[in-house]
Amino acid sequence: MPSRRVIVIVLDGVGVGELPDAGRYGDRGSHTLAHALQAAPEVSLPNLAALGLGNVVDLPRVARAPSPGAAHGMMAELSAGKDTTTGHWELFGLITDRPFPTYADGLPEEMLRAFADAIGREVLGGQPASGTAIIAELGEEHLRTGRPIVYTSADSVFQIACHEDVVPRALLYDWCAIARAMLQGEQAMARVIARPFVGAPGSFVRTDGRKDFALPPPAATQLDVCLAAGLEVHGVGKVRDIFAGRGFTDCRHTVSNSEGVHAIHGLLATEFAGVVFANLNDTDSLYGHRNDPRGFARALVEFDEALPSLLAALRSGDLLVITADHGCDPTSPSTDHTREYVPVLVIDAERRLSQPLGTRRTFADVAATISAHLGVDQVGPGAPLVTL
Repeated sequence: MPSRRVIVIVLDGVGVGELPDAGRYGDRGSHTLAHALQAAPEVSLPNLAALGLGNVVDLPRVARAPSPGAAHGMMAELSAGKDTTTGHWELFGLITDRPFPTYADGLPEEMLRAFADAIGREVLGGQPASGTAIIAELGEEHLRTGRPIVYTSADSVFQIACHEDVVPRALLYDWCAIARAMLQGEQAMARVIARPFVGAPGSFVRTDGRKDFALPPPAATQLDVCLAAGLEVHGVGKVRDIFAGRGFTDCRHTVSNSEGVHAIHGLLATEFAGVVFANLNDTDSLYGHRNDPRGFARALVEFDEALPSLLAALRSGDLLVITADHGCDPTSPSTDHTREYVPVLVIDAERRLSQPLGTRRTFADVAATISAHLGVDQVGPGAPLVTL
């Protein structure tokens, strides 16, 4: 019997419409996927449409498939929040009852002072900001003074940006580790993120040296269970950082969606039993947070064009789950994540799945699906999306 594998691909930020409680998060009217497609009338997604994406919600130029190639539906977020950590943890069975702290009016002065004292250097910034905008605004002063640029967003993030000629990556990572150790208890923000950049004033560019320092999950996730059961768990993209390094056999760092797809192909060509867990981040980081709906739509086209080769690489015993972790509506007034349903498509190598999955109550149905398919204990309150 062939080894069983589950491949989970998270299209970061690709929400499909506001959740009933979206108003509590300031996100009423959000619909990431529809709004991105509306802004790019030249774009269509024929391969996702053939799988049944248009059967989940009404979308511009994504027709309903008469015979969908995937089990298809959407999932609600049971956890409190709309950030990367919350969404990914829930996908693997861990529900977050209380949202991580955020600072819409800027990081508290006492927090900034404690961090500056800890690293022995004054800081710049502290406000919520787009990462590219704040290095354009404060980068020259940073070059002159050597002070790190610290900023946040509507998400629970403490971000530190430094020019690589002023602060080497190793030192920046040390500072992030100091911030991570400080931000506990009531100030336990979900992630501390290193944001190195290069270039001259007027043309600063962030590098591939981003590194996330996440809170460790407070309990076992489905990844931990799979690893403990002797299965392999291979990460692609930023996923290992989101789980503070826990639950992975290995993880392949990538700097683009195309590189991520290439890494998935490489893993599918090898023999193992277990999980491939990939995050494709361009939709969120390059386009959603920068309010670029046309760029967002083009990134979806790139994934849609890669789909046939991914499907062809599936082997008997494989189950492919395509989903998302939250919304990031590029047409919203802010540049932040949005509280939305996420799509879910489930495909097997033999193309036996085509049923509607309806609206699921929790992202943790993905964890339950992994449990059922791989024959390991289940984490979380989910129910399997499919059983084979």
